[in-house]
Amino acid sequence: MMPVAVQLDRAFAPLAAAIEAGRIPGGVLGVVDRNGNRAIKAIGQAQTVPASRPMTEDTWFDLASLTKVLFTTERILALAEAGRIDLDAPLVSVLPDFRHYNLDNWERKVTFRQCLGHQTPFPAVLPLYTYGRDPDLLRTFLLQHEFAAGPSVYSDINFILLGLALERLEGKWIRELDPGPGFAWSADPDKAAATEDCYWRHRVLAGEVHDDNCSALEGAGHAGLFGTVSSVLDFAAAKLTSAGADALIRTPVSGRRTHGWERPYEGWSGGENCSPQTIGHTGFTGTGLWIDFDRGHAWTLLTNRVHPTRHFDSGIIALRRAVGDCINVT
Repeated sequence: MMPVAVQLDRAFAPLAAAIEAGRIPGGVLGVVDRNGNRAIKAIGQAQTVPASRPMTEDTWFDLASLTKVLFTTERILALAEAGRIDLDAPLVSVLPDFRHYNLDNWERKVTFRQCLGHQTPFPAVLPLYTYGRDPDLLRTFLLQHEFAAGPSVYSDINFILLGLALERLEGKWIRELDPGPGFAWSADPDKAAATEDCYWRHRVLAGEVHDDNCSALEGAGHAGLFGTVSSVLDFAAAKLTSAGADALIRTPVSGRRTHGWERPYEGWSGGENCSPQTIGHTGFTGTGLWIDFDRGHAWTLLTNRVHPTRHFDSGIIALRRAVGDCINVT
């Protein structure tokens, strides 16, 4: 097993190059192995407008869609293991009011497992936030919205619905639930990587959720988690030493997906050199985590690539792949 410090040094080069080229403001890269060895390095700026702040190893990040795997998948699988839900049961076993004005529609047949693996006909996204900012009304609207069935795609709707099921089972909104060790639902703005200068919230976002729908819902299953590089690496290290207790996150449900996570395919975010026993996930704000169970290591790349705007080619797709390829050079 190659020392994590060597892996980090090699993989840090493409991150440094991206920052030098002005494609992203800053980032933090971390690597951990199953023996608990870890290496972390930060570079660039946590914020550039309206004032500049340096990126540090302690910077908090809006983890965006990493919420799907670090929080929601974990809670859903724990509920299944405890016998509180059946993964092959439809969501209406917990959300009986979901599209209840038409008991024969396809939405009422969608299962927990299908949502975890993004094997549903839901669209990629629905701009709920454009329908208002009343979180109760938006939840009700989503549950009664008539979706047009389409091909299976990676969809936020799947995990928003799983989040609603969690809320119903626990009797609390997601923001009232424990986010997990080292994680939170917001962060100190002075210690957080800034995201976007938001058009509809009329401010630069730092320490509050970037995702539009999650903001309007005041918490959701698809986004909203905050953490540092250390909290993400702690999560990964626990998975590397879990001795098979998390089998479902490694169990394929399709050619590209497991329960909640992605698995390697041509062109995926983890690069071409990882083992087939790798899972990973990315977040829109510029975050990502990959765990290679065969090689016994994991790496996380956390950036603020949407600061101050998402409407810019940050090169994050190529950067993630380059970092992964450097981590896994044999």
